[in-house]
Amino acid sequence: MNLFRSSLLSIAVASFATAASAQIVDHNAVRCAPVPKEEMKPQMELQRKLTSEGWKVRQIKNFNGCYEVYGFDPSGKRVEMFFDPKTFEKVGEIAQPS
Repeated sequence: MNLFRSSLLSIAVASFATAASAQIVDHNAVRCAPVPKEEMKPQMELQRKLTSEGWKVRQIKNFNGCYEVYGFDPSGKRVEMFFDPKTFEKVGEIAQPS
């Protein structure tokens, strides 16, 4: 029985770590640090970058200081992701229904 509990705990920890690394967030909780307009990269530059990586970008808009991207990632998964407008670093993702 102790082996079963240990295995179950290992699975739970691995699942939590995977979910945390994916940065699945609540839509209204997403925030990017304020960036002066002159330091923000253009949205079209982000779209070109993502398209070159195999994404299909439907829309990019500003939300809470971030660039919010709607589209499909290179694997074809529908995504809603948030990027820092200065660095294009991914800051969060909204889980999409399968």
